[in-house]
Amino acid sequence: MPPVHAPPYARVILEHLRGGDFDLSRLFGRHIHWGWWERAQDGDGTLPDFEAAADRMCHRLFEAGGLRDGMSVLDAGCGFGGTTAALDARFQGVSLTGLNIDAGQLERAREQVRASPGNTVSFVEGDACAMPFPDASFDAVLAVECIFHFPDRQRFFEEARRVLRPGGRLIVSDFVPRRAFAPVLAAQDVLFGAYQRRISGHVDIRYPLERYRALARRTGFAPLAEQDITANTLPTYTVVRRLMTRRFGTQAALSLSGLLTLELVTRLGLLRYMILSYSRH
Repeated sequence: MPPVHAPPYARVILEHLRGGDFDLSRLFGRHIHWGWWERAQDGDGTLPDFEAAADRMCHRLFEAGGLRDGMSVLDAGCGFGGTTAALDARFQGVSLTGLNIDAGQLERAREQVRASPGNTVSFVEGDACAMPFPDASFDAVLAVECIFHFPDRQRFFEEARRVLRPGGRLIVSDFVPRRAFAPVLAAQDVLFGAYQRRISGHVDIRYPLERYRALARRTGFAPLAEQDITANTLPTYTVVRRLMTRRFGTQAALSLSGLLTLELVTRLGLLRYMILSYSRH
């Protein structure tokens, strides 16, 4: 497996947040993931609108996994703790654990997230493909827009199954290519992968839905839902583009080209944003 490191862009975001960048804090200071709108035309391009949409994305994932009060939930790749905070606000009597490979992100998460009365929250440094938890520790495992950073999806699914109790839920959000488009992404990685990794670290969005289905069968999961929510996420691109061009100078120009490419292939229907949920056998 490739070495496990925090993505470079996350470190850049953290540096700006520590410098008091208020607008960036509203964009990615809580959640580092796309937003969800009932209708794409409802997105108005403002930061408050995006903040609300990012929270709604969390709730879409909770619904897809059938999460409820009293559960023990692992937020794998928890970033700055936004999803964990949303879980804490939504449910009662829950035990919540955030897992991340980066101590800097966890430090911010611990500063931002406090458990509500009756809930517990903890943040643990560790690798999602080699989790530091005993077998059958959780009722649900979430991986919100981060699995493409993990060095091996199969190893993550195996670890998720190990730490889940029988009947436990795995909920993933990911950029999922059409099967015919996956070879194009593989060729792009050969040509531009080294450049892209300087900005984003290890990223693999070459995993079509058919491979997810086969992976679930191999690792002992039954599918619960496959939701294509691409159209509901599109206003995210407008907000992120605007802030990147104002905030990050040369680095923004480098990252912007990748963002524009991602948006183009998404709008062309070659890449889908999906929520996938599974039940552990």
